[in-house]
Order: sequence, then structure tokens, then C-alpha cells
Amino acid sequence: MVTRGLAPRTTAIIGLVVAINIIVLSLGLKSGLKFRAAPLFGFVGPPNHTRPAPPRLPGLPLQPGTPEEWRLNTDREYLLDMAWDLNAAPTTRRYDFVITQGKAWPDGVVRDMLLVNGQFPGPLIEANRGDRILVNVTNKLASEPTAIHWHGIHQRGTPWFDGTAGVTQCGIPPGQSLLYNFTLDGQFGTFWWHAHYSAQAIDGVLGPLVIHAPEEAALRETYQQDRVLLLQDWYHDTSKVDLAKYLAPNVENNEPIPSSGLINGRNYFDCSRYGPDSGKSCYGNASHSVLSLEPHSRTRLRLINGGAFTSFEFSVDKHPLNVIEADSILTRPHSTNRLPIHVGQRYSAVLDTNQEAGTNYWVRAAMVTFRFKGDENPVLDSTTKAVLSYVGKTDATLTPDPAQSTDWQAEANAVVCKDPEDATLVPLVSKPPPPATRFVAVDFHFAIGANQMSYAKVNETVTWKPQLNSTTLLDAVEGLRSPVAASWSMPAPEGRVEVFQQDQYVVGVSNDTAEVVDLLVYSLDDGSHPFHLHGHDFWIMERGGGAFDWTHYHSEVAVPGPSVLDRPRRDTVTIEPYSWVLVRFVADNPGLWAFHCHMAWHMEAGLLMQFMSGASMLAKTEIPEHIASLCASAG
Repeated sequence: MVTRGLAPRTTAIIGLVVAINIIVLSLGLKSGLKFRAAPLFGFVGPPNHTRPAPPRLPGLPLQPGTPEEWRLNTDREYLLDMAWDLNAAPTTRRYDFVITQGKAWPDGVVRDMLLVNGQFPGPLIEANRGDRILVNVTNKLASEPTAIHWHGIHQRGTPWFDGTAGVTQCGIPPGQSLLYNFTLDGQFGTFWWHAHYSAQAIDGVLGPLVIHAPEEAALRETYQQDRVLLLQDWYHDTSKVDLAKYLAPNVENNEPIPSSGLINGRNYFDCSRYGPDSGKSCYGNASHSVLSLEPHSRTRLRLINGGAFTSFEFSVDKHPLNVIEADSILTRPHSTNRLPIHVGQRYSAVLDTNQEAGTNYWVRAAMVTFRFKGDENPVLDSTTKAVLSYVGKTDATLTPDPAQSTDWQAEANAVVCKDPEDATLVPLVSKPPPPATRFVAVDFHFAIGANQMSYAKVNETVTWKPQLNSTTLLDAVEGLRSPVAASWSMPAPEGRVEVFQQDQYVVGVSNDTAEVVDLLVYSLDDGSHPFHLHGHDFWIMERGGGAFDWTHYHSEVAVPGPSVLDRPRRDTVTIEPYSWVLVRFVADNPGLWAFHCHMAWHMEAGLLMQFMSGASMLAKTEIPEHIASLCASAG
């Protein structure tokens, strides 16, 4: 850990800015270098958004054509209502999630899965900024706890509902329920939710979350449909099976390689790839997802990479993509033919159906296989497909090749997982970063060689392990109220708060006054890593390889110069091999916030650290009893 002094701490107020460009969009954002809590307000509306659980999955053996009650109709459920009232008064929206085990075959290969309300993928949550969200999660798994994280939601004032097992809550034990109760304060755009206990998300516990706001009104005039596309790499074994192999000795950090991929929970898998002795059951009537679009219209595609490991290059044959959003932040429109999207990231792109209406076109999510190493997966088809079908064209979804279009031939697929160029993701509404008041540096690598297990190390020492009968949030609140409170609020010279357990790397920021934190992250690994920060957005200030340029930092970046005033803002950033990234965030949200690689295998290998923000306010925090009691049940 490196801590460097900068100019005297500054409290900056970032003004409210209205940007008008081609789309004529106004956006009101408020920000300030002070702590802001969002207390829950009373119920103001009775709408109930519970979807009844369908009949249970029929038993095996299965025959082709068997009804697929477990399969969510994403053609309907992930198509957003263009008549949605953006100006509706804040209301309370209620959902019920029941987590169960079952068998399903999203791409035709039968496997054990986790289902939400008996279905896969999980349901869409759709709301307005300012709405209150109630999600009652019931765990009906046989022996494993669960927890749900609301990816990208800041949980301002309700950090205990962030849903990160071991950090903000203990897992929900089997047979018990937890009511998540939070307000969508100050944010809108494309988000998602997923399990944050072990690697349950990649077994099926995930779904989209879309927040609307009045500022969208002008933008919505530019497209006629609004759809979610959930992208996933897909494994034909459960996460438990693959994790046991990955975390065995002498694997050399060779991550499990997927077998297939999914778009909105579907794909066609060629069953002949498995031999008769594979032990797999595969049904040849699987189909691609189909996007039925009107000719000469525009559709907003909300892309979410909800996978375990793989970065995709997303494209639609003969249809350019006009990118307008990155991780819930609206951006100046930028046209591209291929859009890279790493795990945990989201983009919106507008697609214009201006091609020949009598033809189907492939929608492609091509895996960037550079990261794949070790033993190859011989059954992998690295390009996941859906079908763009103009309305009026005969539907051919049950055939392996319903489209005959060709890929963008002039552009080669990426060989390294990386983000789009920062210059293409300029926020639509300018919000210049304030001057930094704190500098934190970390590096990470994986223990390999000498028959070691593939565990991650943060700053050479710490491999994160989730606490089972407590959380760092609970520990912090109790410690800050104890006779030795000073040891909890005063970090060690290098920034780490030493009193937490040794497998918890916690950096203390913003005790009484909100700090503006520059976080420099070095990757000492040969692969790319999508790092996600809970509870905050950040500015991507700089990236690079080799040595960090301190002279440039002090002259142009610490106090932002002209070259860094329009830096991208988001919550998940890709760090390239043997490279570094510098991000800046305002630590004005009291809580314990995870910062971790969003690859499921790497997080399970311990690649996670935390920021403790606002110690003085945490000392006054009352964590709800039903949250604390989960830990008593666990221990």
C-alpha cells in the first residue's frame, strides 16, 4: 500500500450541469463532497410486481418438445414498455424471489441449476429513480446460504442491503427469507442483480434491473423499442464442480473454460460435440434467441455481461451500433461495429433496422479467447449467437442456421480483453472530477508454481475469504463503538485498517470529511481483469503499462487539467495484462464497500479488497436486527 500526501484536503462541490447535444437530453445530477444518506420513506403506492412461480420442472427422462416451464419468456419479459411513465411519483415496487435447485437445458445440455421462481434467467426489475424496492428473497436450497447483490446500485443509507456475503451481510440460510428494502436514490440506467454468495450467479441466480428517469424522455424519442440482452458464458457443469478443479493444487491459475454461451438464456448447442460416453444429456431442439424488430425502426439494446469469466465482442451483422450508455452513465453517441463488454459491465447501443427485410441476421457475442489457457474445452463454440429477424420474415428458430449473414469481415476480433477507447465513452453530461485528496496504490497477483493453489494476493499478502458468522460491516460498527474505537478509525500508515481479520484487506477512507480517493491498481498477472467497485461510480483518470508517470500525475491529474476533465465514469473497469489503471472516486457513502475482480473464479480465489468509508457515521449506524440475526443463524 502506498499513501502519498497531496495538496491540502479540499471539499469540492460539483455543480449541476445540463448538457444538450444531438439528442437534446437534460440530466440532473447532484453531487457533493459531503455524506448523504437516503432514508427510506413510507409506502406511497400499492402495485405488486410479484410473478407467480410456474409449475415445477418435469422429471427426467425428457423428450424433445417437452414443455420448458423453467424457461423465462425473455421475448416478453425483457422487452421494456415504451409507454412507461417516466414522471410517475415515487412508489414502492414489490418482488418475491424464491431460490430453488432444478434441472434445465438452456442450450440443450441438461445440467443442475439454480432457478429464481422456478425459472431462468431471473426476472427483470423495472422502476423509476426515487422508487422504493422491496425484494423478499426466500432460500429453498438444500444446504447452502445465498445473498443478492444489486450491481451498480449505491445503496446510499442502506449499506447492509448491498448483498455481498461476508462484507455487508451473512448469507440467507436455507429455509429462511430476507426482505431487501432500499430506495433508488439519484441513479438511473442499466443495472443488474445477481447472487453474491460463492459462484451461485453463474448457476442461474441473476437478472436485469432497469431504472428510468424523466431525463430519458428526449432520448426515447430516438428509438421505438427498448430491450435487454443478457450475455453469459455457459458451463455444462455446476460452479462447485469447476471451482473444485480450479482451486486444486498445481493448476497454475488455469481458469475453467466455458462450454457454450447464452443470449437471454438461450443458445443452440451441437449435441454431436459430445461423444456417447460423455455422461451428458443433450437435446437437439434448442434454439437461438430471436429479436423480432420492425424494419426502418430503431431499438435500444441494453447489454449486460452476466458471465463468469469471458469478455465478449458484441456485434450484429450489417448493423452498426450507436453506443449511448456505459455502466448506467449516458455517453455521447459513438458508432462502432464491434463492442467489447467484460464481465459485470453494461452498455446501451441503438440499432437501426435499415437493411434488407427478407433476410435474418446474426447477433454475435464472440468470446475473446486470449485469456483461455491450460487444457482446452473441446466442445466450446466460442461465438454465441442470436437472430435478428425483421417482422414479417419467416421464423426459423428451430434450425441450427436460421441466418446466413456474414460477420464484419473488415475488422478482426480482439486478441486481448480490453475496454473501448476512453475517448469514445465521454459522458453526455460533463461532471469534471474534483482534485484528489488521497492516494492509494495496490497490486495483485496469483500464487502459482511449487504445487500451490491458485489464490490471489492483494499487495503480496492477503487472500480474501468471506467471514461466515460475521461481516466486516458488523465488525466495523461494533469496533467503532468500543473502547478501542480509535484503532478502527485510524488506518495504518500504508492505509490498511489492521484490526480486521487478516484475510480482510480493508482501507480506511473519509473519517469525518469525504475524501476524493485516487486508486492506482497494478496487475501483475498475464490476463485482463474487470474490477468492480461497490457503492460508487468512479472516473477513469489514466491507464497504461510499465511505470506510473508521477511527473504527469502531479502536473495534470491530481488537480485535473484540461486533458482529464471529460473522463469516462462507470463502476467496472478492465485492467489489461501487466498494466495499471488509475480511478478516482468520492468517498462520501458510509459503509464497507467491496472492490474486486468480477470474474467468478478470481473472486472465489480471493481477489477482493474493501474500503471503509465514513467511520464517524458508521459509529452511529444502526444495522437492522434481521440483518445481524443472519450471522447468528450462520454461526
